[in-house]
Amino acid sequence: MKTILVPIDFSDVMPRVLDEAEKLARAFEATLLLLHVAPPEPEFVGYDPGPQSVRDSVAQDYNRLHHQLQEIERSLQARSIQASALLEQGYPVEQILAEAKRHDTAWIVMGSHGHGMLRQLLVGSVTEGVLRGSPCPVVTVPSHRTP
Repeated sequence: MKTILVPIDFSDVMPRVLDEAEKLARAFEATLLLLHVAPPEPEFVGYDPGPQSVRDSVAQDYNRLHHQLQEIERSLQARSIQASALLEQGYPVEQILAEAKRHDTAWIVMGSHGHGMLRQLLVGSVTEGVLRGSPCPVVTVPSHRTP
């Protein structure tokens, strides 16, 4: 069975990304792999793991994200779409490409936020990084609809 990797960032474009991914999954009888990449844990000077309050806050955030991913997974499954959710920690481009290779995905379906050229020059673009390194076709869903 084919796998479609769907990076989830919980942005405004996410519902449109999920709609497009669902259409592809139905058309090609594919499984959706929902992936959210959480930022790496904050690094502190020295080798200590950091203050307990920070660790607790990070754990709560991961727990909340995990539940949100599971809700999306259940919603898709209720509509007869095979889906599974994965929460990883790291840098988005690296993790998305690693999961695409690991799961031998047929497509990646992700949003494009359409940030300006200056921001893209300064901080880069996850979508652009995935497009450059992807082992499979990438379907990008724009953040806005054109009339």
